[in-house]
Amino acid sequence: MSANPFLDPTLVHGDLYQGDGRLADRTHALHRAKISGSDAADTIADLLAARVPAGAAVLDIGCGRGTTTLRLAYRLRPRRLIAVDASTALLRTTRDRLGDAGPLGSVVCADFHHLPLPDSVVDAAVAAFCLYHSPTPELVVAEITRCLRPGGTAVLVTKSLDSYAELDHLVHAADLDPHATRRSSLYESFHSGNLHTIVATKLTVIDIQHEEHVFHFADATHLARYLITTPKYRITLTGGIPALAAALQQRLPAPPYATRSTVSYAVAVRP
Repeated sequence: MSANPFLDPTLVHGDLYQGDGRLADRTHALHRAKISGSDAADTIADLLAARVPAGAAVLDIGCGRGTTTLRLAYRLRPRRLIAVDASTALLRTTRDRLGDAGPLGSVVCADFHHLPLPDSVVDAAVAAFCLYHSPTPELVVAEITRCLRPGGTAVLVTKSLDSYAELDHLVHAADLDPHATRRSSLYESFHSGNLHTIVATKLTVIDIQHEEHVFHFADATHLARYLITTPKYRITLTGGIPALAAALQQRLPAPPYATRSTVSYAVAVRP
């Protein structure tokens, strides 16, 4: 078992994404807290819209709950849109959401190291916030390259190693996890610092963009709702969100609780 929960296949294929509730709660808590930073799905759609013609075939790898997939459907109006994820629960949510986008979309349950697609089948591919679940992200980049037509565009998105590092110190200060500040970044295998190097193993990188996102958790309950969804910490406190919020309120200074994340976008083409 990996020391990094995002690289532990038992967790990734089990508790983390076996249902869509945990990811939905995590995303909702972050969106409520965000005070600065663009919407990632909008940015991805903008980056592709500038390079991909109407009627393209588009692949969304690690689609999760389908937020980016749906944005691509409406913004790009592709002739074909394929959403891939290893979680059947997340794919069900994506399929339901794509129902509003017409018959162009399809979902595929697959490991992104072995995409069940022919060579050179799509004009564009997206892999957002997912390659840090692979201990060998360069192999996923090779699969993306194989599926792209020559000249096709890929947008790969990740976060910086120090994303949400301020929360490590808050969790440590609240005596909820004494090792919080020493735990590995969840994004250690694919992050802002190695993004260019890994993508360039198979693709020609034409642009890298970094954007800082800032979050303010309004109160202890808001922070607890986020912390309870992240697998990074070993919080043994029982009693769920109410107990966690009470501990945070008692042990930390007054809110808001601030944290930051760098979101990085690589735009690349298949030679």
